[in-house]
Parts: sequence; C-alpha cells; structure tokens
Amino acid sequence: SGREFHVVSLTSECILSGIMSVNGKKVLHMDRNPYYGGESSSITPLEELYKRFTLPDSPPESMGRGRDWNVDLIPKFLMANGQLVKMLLYTEVTRYLDFKVVEGSFVYKGGKIYKVPSTETEALASNLMGMFEKRRFRKFLVFVANFDENDPKTFEGVDPKSTTMRDVYKKFDLGQDVIDFTGHALALYRTDDYLDVPCLDTINRIKLYSESLARYGKSPYLYPLYGLGELPQGFARLSAIYGGTYMLNKPVDEIVMEGGHVVGVKSEGEVARCKQLICDPSYIPERPQGGHPIKNTNDANSCQIIIPQNQVNRNSDIYVCMISYAHNVAAQGKYIAIVSTTVETSEPEAEIEPALELLEPIDQKFVAISDLYEPTDDGTESQVFASSSYDATTHFETTCNDIKDIYKRMTGSDFDFENMKRKQNDVFGEDEQ
Repeated sequence: SGREFHVVSLTSECILSGIMSVNGKKVLHMDRNPYYGGESSSITPLEELYKRFTLPDSPPESMGRGRDWNVDLIPKFLMANGQLVKMLLYTEVTRYLDFKVVEGSFVYKGGKIYKVPSTETEALASNLMGMFEKRRFRKFLVFVANFDENDPKTFEGVDPKSTTMRDVYKKFDLGQDVIDFTGHALALYRTDDYLDVPCLDTINRIKLYSESLARYGKSPYLYPLYGLGELPQGFARLSAIYGGTYMLNKPVDEIVMEGGHVVGVKSEGEVARCKQLICDPSYIPERPQGGHPIKNTNDANSCQIIIPQNQVNRNSDIYVCMISYAHNVAAQGKYIAIVSTTVETSEPEAEIEPALELLEPIDQKFVAISDLYEPTDDGTESQVFASSSYDATTHFETTCNDIKDIYKRMTGSDFDFENMKRKQNDVFGEDEQ
C-alpha cells in the first residue's frame, strides 16, 4: 500500500499525523528540524535562543541555568473548553502532558490594564464600567448564557442568522468601551469587522469563553508545563503508537509530482512514495502566499493582556501572553512575555510600543517578523495539503478549524471527535496499567 506521507513543521501537522494514524493510515512523518513541531516548538536551552536571534553575547548569569528555559516561538494558550483540549482528551494525549490554569486575562483601556470581567459577580465589581453600564452588561451576559441557536424562545427578538452584532450591542445599549472588551477580550476578534456580520459566531465565541472560564475559575486559558513544544511531541507519540514512522533532521529536497498530483517526496537522494502529503507552507513556497510580573496584574505568574485596536489607533489588536518559572519554562523568579500583532507599518517594533511599556523593565528582548502564508490550492487535484501559518490570535481555535478543514479535504468526510478515540484493542495500543 502507498504511504500517506507527512511532512511536518507545526502542531497542526503533528495533530493530523496522530489522528490519521489512529484512523489506520500509514504515516511517514519527516521534519527538516532536529526537534518536533517547527514554529510551534519551544526553544531550549536559553543559549540556543540567543543563537537563533544572533545575539553577540551569551546569556548573563542573572538569567539562571540555560536548561531551565523553554521559550515558545508562537505565543498561544489553550481555551479550557476549546477544540484542542477536546482533541487532547479524545486521543488521550493528555496522559503525556500537565497543564496549569493561566491566572488572569486583562484588557488595556486608557493606558491602564483591567481584569476582564467574565462572570456576573466580576462584572458588578469591575472598574471598567459605570453602575448603569454594569447592569446592562450583566443582562447581555445572561442573554448570551441562555442563548440556544436551536431554541427560538431564547432569541429575544434577535435573529442569529441576520441580526448584526452591532445591532445586538444597540439592543442592550452597551457603550463603546464595553463593546471593545466584549469583542476583543471575550469574543477574541482581532479587528472590528465582526460588528457588521450576523451575530451567531460572536455569541458562540463569548459562550466558549464563559464555559472555559467556568471550568477553572481564574481565566479560560490553560498552558502546558515545559512549554507548547510538549503538544507536537504528545501527538508524535500517539502517531508512533499506531505505527507511524518519524524522521527528524530530514531535509526535503523536492515534492515529486506526476500528472498534477503528488506521488512522493525526495530527501537526500531517496524518494518516499505516497498518495497524500500534508505540510506547512514553508515546504512549498510557490503554492501559498503570503524577571518580574507585569504591573497591575496582582503579581500573576501567567496572564494575557489584550490591547484593543481602538485604544491605540490601530486596525488590529496587540496581544501579550505572559508565562513564567511556574510553568517550568524559565529560571526561578523569571518571566517570559510575548507580544504579537499583525504588522501594519514599515516600523513594526514601534507598533508594539504600548505593550512594551507595560513590560518594563525588560532584561532581554528578541524581535522577529514572520510572513503569514495561506494555501491557494485546496489539494483536491494535487493531493498536497498545506496548513495555514499561525495567526496573531492567542489561542488554538483557528488552528483547530484549519486541522478540521484539511481532514475533510483529505478524507472527504467531516471531522468527528469520536474518530479520534483510541481503539481499545488496537495492536499498537499501549497496555493499560
């Protein structure tokens, strides 16, 4: 039988290789890097990070032991009730990972940061809004919590398929500041385009936030101990249990095509033949285009801060993800903050100045700009399936949507979480202890 062939560089490909292996496909998984997960890996030791950003010196002693650091190249948290956590639970990859709850989510308003209120109690105590605004916001939250797209009795005159979100905000008489943090800190949109489309997606996003928050209380986000690099490794183990083959440090010289579709991949003079190929956009450049906590966060060991675009006169939000030694990713007493946004000008570093100001003093700064690639071809003809580059969002929901989309294009059937369950008596299954 021909092999499904799988080039990997991102968490998306690692997850897909795990799922395809569980579904009985033969998977060969190649990575040009010496580690799993490409861009979604965590860099360790600290010396390696200094090298990667071509800093002339090695880390000073004040930074602690180099091997205590695992620094993510992509800043993301997991929504506690989101799709990636579901994927981890169904495949039981959770047995290889430990998570901590992120201690708070904050939003920037008028130069200050405030905790994002996400329960009725927090909303009533929040300094983000005045007294009457709080009551209206509470009513809105209750409406969202009770909303069920299959039960028109819960619609309160809103048509989820045609009423815009702008009109829903009007209905509850919510002011601009509340609209800003609802759209950007609860629904997690990066721009304001969502205001003029039907409200169903926004309502579901706010529900996901609230349900995720309800699971653990402090924030809706989880983060794995030892960094995000643990995620691709967990799915790589799953693939291996089901007979998948892994090759790290394997350069890909050429994708071999015949009659317009993929038949193999050439590496170091040899061709591995396959029927389908999944890879990140960097493997097929011609196809896609292109040590202190943060002040005013109650000394949280981890948090997210969202700077809505309206607050700093931009088109897209600026995100700050902060984690620390508490997650086994930094030396004792040290903190890592990652600022991300979509570049809008020719001076990207100046664009994130409002976020950098919140982080002062900074021991060491690393700046990187990466191109965003989107596949231009759906893979039907070529059987080459490219994933999208990571976007600036601070969670994995858009990545999971991409995974489900690639799965559907490859197999012809809708993605179903049930298909991810490990087979109980599988020949490759681990013995249950």
